[in-house]
Amino acid sequence: MSALVLAAASAPALLGTHHGSDTDRAVVAGSTPGWAAAAAKVGGTDSGAVRHVQVALSLRDQAGAEKLATSLATPESASQGRFLSAEQFTDRFAPTQATVSTVTDWLTREGLTVTQVSSNRHLIDVQGTTGALEHAFGTSLSTFRSRIGDRVENLVAPDSPVTVPKDLSSTVTAVLGLDDGAKAIQPQHATPAAADEQHCSRWWGDQNNADVPQKYPAGAQSNSLCGYTGTSARAMYGLDTGNNGAGTTIGIVGAYNSDTVVQDTDQAAPQLGVPALTDGQYSAVLPQGDFTDQDQCNTASWTSEQTLDVSASHTMAPNAKIRYYAAPSCLGGLYDAVNQAVTDNVADVISLSWGNADGERSLSPAALDQFNSVALQAAIQGQSITVSSGDAGTNETVAGQPTASFPASSPWVTAVGGTSVGLDSSNKPVVLAGWEDSGNTLSGGQWAPQADADGPFAGGAGGGTSTLYDTPDWQSGGVPSAAAKGHRAVPDIAALADPYTGLLVGLTENGQFGLFSFGGTSVASPLVAGLAADAQQLRGGRGGLLTPALYAMRDGIADVTAQQAGVWTPQMRSLGGVTVPSEQGSYLVDFDARPQALQSAQGWDDVTGVGTPTVGFVATLAHE
Repeated sequence: MSALVLAAASAPALLGTHHGSDTDRAVVAGSTPGWAAAAAKVGGTDSGAVRHVQVALSLRDQAGAEKLATSLATPESASQGRFLSAEQFTDRFAPTQATVSTVTDWLTREGLTVTQVSSNRHLIDVQGTTGALEHAFGTSLSTFRSRIGDRVENLVAPDSPVTVPKDLSSTVTAVLGLDDGAKAIQPQHATPAAADEQHCSRWWGDQNNADVPQKYPAGAQSNSLCGYTGTSARAMYGLDTGNNGAGTTIGIVGAYNSDTVVQDTDQAAPQLGVPALTDGQYSAVLPQGDFTDQDQCNTASWTSEQTLDVSASHTMAPNAKIRYYAAPSCLGGLYDAVNQAVTDNVADVISLSWGNADGERSLSPAALDQFNSVALQAAIQGQSITVSSGDAGTNETVAGQPTASFPASSPWVTAVGGTSVGLDSSNKPVVLAGWEDSGNTLSGGQWAPQADADGPFAGGAGGGTSTLYDTPDWQSGGVPSAAAKGHRAVPDIAALADPYTGLLVGLTENGQFGLFSFGGTSVASPLVAGLAADAQQLRGGRGGLLTPALYAMRDGIADVTAQQAGVWTPQMRSLGGVTVPSEQGSYLVDFDARPQALQSAQGWDDVTGVGTPTVGFVATLAHE
């Protein structure tokens, strides 16, 4: 359900925000986002406007659920692979029906309308006027001026902690939608580039502009690539025709819906060397009611993201079914769509190619915890979730300080970073580096580092440590203590993401079909999801949380280290939260040259995690 604010035809009288003695109320911990500070407050809100929110309920035995999820996915554990069904999870860990009734009765008495309860009893959809919501949750909603990613907006949030009656304090864990933090969630891909650009290379070194200074030795500098076909991408990860994901289902979660996704995928298939989708192989679960907020959301970015995710996962696992879950808006409903994908329990692997534009800052800690509860359920059911780690490196430029992106920093997902990959004409690797790009502009016959708002940084995989979550057991010993600092470290693994060595995708834009090169960790996440589906095909069963196996693997993963190489391009590629020159020119992009504080290195690093899949990855993951 969206956090959309609608004009109300009529509204009940404002009830006020006080509930007698404060001793009768309990604070919902972590209920206000960090940006809702008194100094940023610029006004109030319309008390008669109708707002949709979701009341989140706690799991029974949270600690027991977390222990079980880890045990089910830990190699050589006695319980490895003994996953629960959705019904078994609900019976064992979900709030009871009696608990749900207690909460819904209270909400109704407060003058709010309960519209739906999720099948896992985790989320109660509620609507009411701002005034009624303020009264029910003992707070006031105000307007704050805050930076979200690379823009400044007016955002609504509670100006004091949310409270509930004391007898519900252990039951209600969050109220989603009281604040506008979801506006920070965005797809994590570069603006797609047409593949027919005359200067691009079909493979590494196919074209190399000899009229510009050669910064790198022969063979280490190339024109930017036109984008890899499916044939090349499968060769990149050592797949053969038997690795096709047969018998599995890949879930994709995004906002809005493309009417041409199947047509685009099928039209591109023969050009990319992958089979077309068969009848019934792709399906979509759309929200009840209409899509909303198109005027505030870049819907084309979301629908192209959907098409990219379908194409990338289909490339890696061409026989797997694909099930797309659509949120009604970019402003809210994405976590609800994830919850739907988990409670349906049809998808074996779920790919999320979006994240918060400013790391872990925009959403309240209580809201983030609700995603973790849903991802925890997925792990217990054997579903694997892959998440793109972000495209703005440390996120320092957009967040003001280094921070990992969410939901990549959740302990219950696999965070996927990025690589820059140069294959030769035989699909053999010539260049393999972490995706952290530095931009140079040709000036006076020399390459001059760009000096934009974020210096020479021109985009790169998100990485770093969470400020919210401790080091998971499966990262202990696998991540250097100096890097982890006692917290969850991101990413876990990496795949193709550099937009200058991108992936070709068929896409209809403005009514015209074409092949476009995509980049960003939005490419990497569905690629890894497809590989996980291939491993499930070989294993004959689900894998659940992938990270314990990834950190235990000794084969099938290539360690990625910095490599002296770069590409020439006439156009810098635009990424969310990254400033680069927008005009045509002559540019050189350095690979993995530490433009911020991130760089690949031997062993685990904060660009590629444990490394990138290579020949043998699928077989090794299947048998861990």
